[in-house]
Amino acid sequence: MNLRLTRRRLGSLAAVSVLAGCAMPGPQNQAASDSLRTTDVAFSAPQGYGSALAALPASGTAKDNSLANAQALDDDSPDVHSFHQKGRASWYGRAFHGRRTASGERFNMGALTAAHRTLPLGSYVRVSLPGTSKWVVVKINDRGPYVRGRVLDLSYAAAKVLGLQHAGTAKVDIEGLSRQEAKSAQAEMVAANSNSDN
Repeated sequence: MNLRLTRRRLGSLAAVSVLAGCAMPGPQNQAASDSLRTTDVAFSAPQGYGSALAALPASGTAKDNSLANAQALDDDSPDVHSFHQKGRASWYGRAFHGRRTASGERFNMGALTAAHRTLPLGSYVRVSLPGTSKWVVVKINDRGPYVRGRVLDLSYAAAKVLGLQHAGTAKVDIEGLSRQEAKSAQAEMVAANSNSDN
């Protein structure tokens, strides 16, 4: 066995050692790399549809969230009743489930929430599909979408109510709601959901 260190072998060993040292962040760089990782995640494009559909829970399972489990409307939620917008909406789900949203709460793909670029966090809007009777009330709790041509990112649950979970995107009408309008619309949704279960 010949273990002589030639110049070539010694140079290769030195290069591997230097590269290995560069790949290992030191304790002082860990916080910087974590903040970069968080920033990158916040600006990644939401998933519209694809392979994640197979991993989603089936309807009627024990973990299935219904509208009756929706959170109560806060009295201090912003009033955006004069807001109206038309555009294309997409949805995001499992890839972002459990991550922090811009409002600080954790994203729940089973909750009726949405991301919008400019609406105040905590405000409520009615999202409807033009030409159909389908609509849903969602709470704005995140920022986005970060894809050109889209105005709203819905949670998986909201997309499912509208029936666009397989299409991925759809043209929608967004109507801002006052606190009172949001309360009555949510009550109407819960009543319609409980009637459809019977």
